[in-house]
Amino acid sequence: MPILRPCYAIITLLEYLAGGNMDILIAEDDRDLQKLIAFQLEQEGYNCTTASNGTSAWEQLKSQRFHLAIFDVMMPYLDGFNLLRKLREANNHTPVIFLTARCEDMDKVLGLGLGADDYIVKPFNMAELIARVGAVLRRSHIYDEGHSTPSLAYGSLMLNTKGCDVFIDGKSAELGAKEYKLLKLLMENPGRVFTKKQLYCAVWDEDVFFDDNTVMVHISRLRNKIEHDPKAPQYIKTIRGIGYKFQYDGER
Repeated sequence: MPILRPCYAIITLLEYLAGGNMDILIAEDDRDLQKLIAFQLEQEGYNCTTASNGTSAWEQLKSQRFHLAIFDVMMPYLDGFNLLRKLREANNHTPVIFLTARCEDMDKVLGLGLGADDYIVKPFNMAELIARVGAVLRRSHIYDEGHSTPSLAYGSLMLNTKGCDVFIDGKSAELGAKEYKLLKLLMENPGRVFTKKQLYCAVWDEDVFFDDNTVMVHISRLRNKIEHDPKAPQYIKTIRGIGYKFQYDGER
């Protein structure tokens, strides 16, 4: 494998974060691949912790805060999809990248629908993985540290940007990371129409792999969690042939 040059986008990110090292969990049952990924990421300045099965990864996630996790799907004891389910059910919004040989479109839609931030199919290019890690961390930092209003409220819907909490009718709505980011973007720009590609670029931070079905799946899941009647949405409106906008009917 060729020697990789430093990823300056990631170095810039680390400098921007006051030089603090970022902690990454790598859950991969192939020990050789696990060590290779950890080595390459550590060369970029990251701190890496490894796990060889889903159960071990879950214990690590419960005991330590990570800035990012990389999951294989086919792991012993607890597979990557169910590991992510447990993580999101625990209201843990750690960004997750799937790195897996599962290449079917349905697997990718499932992974993203569960709240993964990216999905990379094996075999993969190490330079691309490093670039995607940097992109996910950059997005996560922008959402966590952005100078946004601490809370946004329309009708019975409330979003707390500091704690990444969403409430509908006073009850917590358990959103995946992508669902939360979509809702936050829309609520911060009420009345603005976003195309599906604009939403994808803003939330997934890329356009090369744009798939409008991915956006539609996440919007549908989001509506099911925050709308009283998802078929007649009160908050997230479909602009046919264009995209979506946030508009609270009660303001009319």
